[in-house]
Amino acid sequence: MKNEIIALAKQNGADLVGFAPAERFDSENAIFKIMPETKTVIGLGFRVLRGTFRGIEEGTTYYQYTTMGVENIEETIMPMAQLKIAAYIEEKGFTAIPQRRHQQIMAEENSTNPEVAYDAIYRSRPQEIQMNFLDAAVRCGLGEKGLHNALLTDEFGPFVRYCFVLTNVEIPASKIKKPHLCDNCGACIHACPGKAIDKNGNVNKWQCAVYYNGANGTKNPFMPPDAFADFENRLEIIAGEAKVTPETAKKILDKIYFYPPAQHAYQCSICGRACDVNCYIHLEEKGLLTKTFQSPFRKRKAWSFSLESFR
Repeated sequence: MKNEIIALAKQNGADLVGFAPAERFDSENAIFKIMPETKTVIGLGFRVLRGTFRGIEEGTTYYQYTTMGVENIEETIMPMAQLKIAAYIEEKGFTAIPQRRHQQIMAEENSTNPEVAYDAIYRSRPQEIQMNFLDAAVRCGLGEKGLHNALLTDEFGPFVRYCFVLTNVEIPASKIKKPHLCDNCGACIHACPGKAIDKNGNVNKWQCAVYYNGANGTKNPFMPPDAFADFENRLEIIAGEAKVTPETAKKILDKIYFYPPAQHAYQCSICGRACDVNCYIHLEEKGLLTKTFQSPFRKRKAWSFSLESFR
């Protein structure tokens, strides 16, 4: 059955498949609130194509990452793989519950998801249970936790998205990966155009949202010279030096009309996941990734605009 699930997952777009027995989770884990009879958590990993970041790396075209690397994986490919696997398990007489992030549902009261419009987020109630997706991915053996709370995989580094199927059938476990990729180099921290990641790897989601959406003009080819004209600290914002609160972040985000969003409330990433990209470059330079390419991802010095053009 395990081999059948792996084959079915890969036929439907999954690149990584892992299995965590219920014993790897404590009794209070959300999986047991969602399905008390859970015996196995099936983890599915989907690569984000390296090429979808290419346009942002070159500063030429931006929508491919968001539409192909985020939206279509999350809304089309992952659900199809989950449904196929769940249907297979239920045909065998067992129960299967697909579990993936709903990008517009959050449990935190005063946070946000940088990938979607802040005013499209629903704040879930205490009775609505959410899995810890990163923790489950690690327990399923898909990869390890990186400094900036990204899943790092041997094959694709942080260029991966993931989801799960809970089931009451017992399936032999995958090995948990021994951490060996993240060396706390800080490349993810230094790459952020809005300084949204602290020295311990904690991400300020509102700060991240502002600069994910392109508030740093030195890294945004679509920003007009008079951007944020009604903000007293406009140059600090444009330089990536402003420290935002949830209230000021919303005001800044309301003024970012430089590039259209995708569907399903997904915001176009102008920063291009700079944290993930620079983490990937570091892992590639160290020769740690098992999936190799004919040329390195970063081919030349990273580009940027002068702050002087906004003065």
